[in-house]
Amino acid sequence: MNAAEQVNEKIQNANEAAAFIDFKMVTFSLAEKDYAIDIMHVKEIAKAGRFTYVPNTLPFVLGVYNLRGEIIPILDLRLFFNIDVSTDNEKKMQNLLILTVEDQTFGLVVDKIDKVVGVQKSTIQPPHPLFGDINIKYISGVVESNNRLYVLLDVIKIFAAKESVEKEEKHAGPENPVNPAVNAVNPVNNSQNMIYDSEKQQKVSVKQIQDEKAELDIKFIGESLANYKKFFVSDLNKDWVRHRYEEWKKARGEDKSQLQGEEDANEFLKPFFSQFSGRWWSAAYAGSIKKLLPDNAAKQIIVWNPGCGKGIETYCLACVLKDRYPTAKLRIYAQDVDLLNVSNAGLMTIPAELSNEWFGKYLTMKANNEYTFNQEIKDSIMFEYHDCKNTNVLPMVDVIFARDILSYLDVNAQNTILEDFLEKMKGNAVAIVGENERIPASYGFGEKSVDALVAYNKE
Repeated sequence: MNAAEQVNEKIQNANEAAAFIDFKMVTFSLAEKDYAIDIMHVKEIAKAGRFTYVPNTLPFVLGVYNLRGEIIPILDLRLFFNIDVSTDNEKKMQNLLILTVEDQTFGLVVDKIDKVVGVQKSTIQPPHPLFGDINIKYISGVVESNNRLYVLLDVIKIFAAKESVEKEEKHAGPENPVNPAVNAVNPVNNSQNMIYDSEKQQKVSVKQIQDEKAELDIKFIGESLANYKKFFVSDLNKDWVRHRYEEWKKARGEDKSQLQGEEDANEFLKPFFSQFSGRWWSAAYAGSIKKLLPDNAAKQIIVWNPGCGKGIETYCLACVLKDRYPTAKLRIYAQDVDLLNVSNAGLMTIPAELSNEWFGKYLTMKANNEYTFNQEIKDSIMFEYHDCKNTNVLPMVDVIFARDILSYLDVNAQNTILEDFLEKMKGNAVAIVGENERIPASYGFGEKSVDALVAYNKE
């Protein structure tokens, strides 16, 4: 391991994350009201229709469904809670939550499956009689997230195992009847001989169901990434997210493919970041960036570097720019939302073991034998505390260097920044974004590739 790699490893090991979310729930809607179920009970989600009818069951039992060879009962949660259901829905594909409660697997039909939401358990409030639509004994609590109030259902009380029901029956009285949802699944076990052609009755292809399930799984992944890491899935990065999800699913198994916490989110995003992110560039990588930069005879080169972090990337970029445009005066606007980072960036010292690296010619030794960048490089960079989502008062630029930052902006902000790129780029300017980010063609950018790196220009 060379000196640069050792320093980069130290920098990488110094990164820390902080957040505390200890409860995740799958949210859905019934009659346009928001509900949720503990994600630990949700085995998967699916779409299906035309369930096999089973006689002698309660009205909210729609029938049974062949889930990859396992026959499971399907219950309509809307009918269970006495919510009106349109008769047109009988012919439509239904949104299913496949639950497992005490070794019993069954499907719940709901109006719409929304997303995975992470909250702190301490924020869950006890149920209140105000929620009169549903018997309060079936509610474990209510919780607010992103200005939406979710009713958290207690699936243990709604769907108990047979052994639990028998215990309840001994103590059940007129005021404490046994939950009808428990008995609803019993006829299924006695009706296996009636189900010979359930697969034939499924009019929707398995492939379509799998594709739709994959889309919902990826949607849940996106919601978790936004919740835990403020990483927003969009047209800019969705191809990478899909590819990464397939890798993740193979490594973890389909049953454990959803992100269970911030640690999972960090692991999922590890391959996302561009080469040498937050680390000193190698000579080879610096050479590839240099090849991406266009010919430019201007006397001054203006550069915009949002998301500069601690400044390592900016100094490397400044050295490459000086190699590429040796006679030009450089002006680099390096911005970040971390005030401490931008305050300390101008004071950066370089470990002595890096003095022989490719950027060593731009270093100078101070009186205390520490190395720092020479005055010309320092004078070319203006470190600023600024959020690029706000108004960017900059001159027209020759180079935009914004690796991996766009994916950490919400989708609306992504669109605004990309429009800002186009507006501020000179005719022969280039924009370089993260290696796993792709600016959609709809924005009107052209592309230039060098060694798997891409630069975008105005068409």
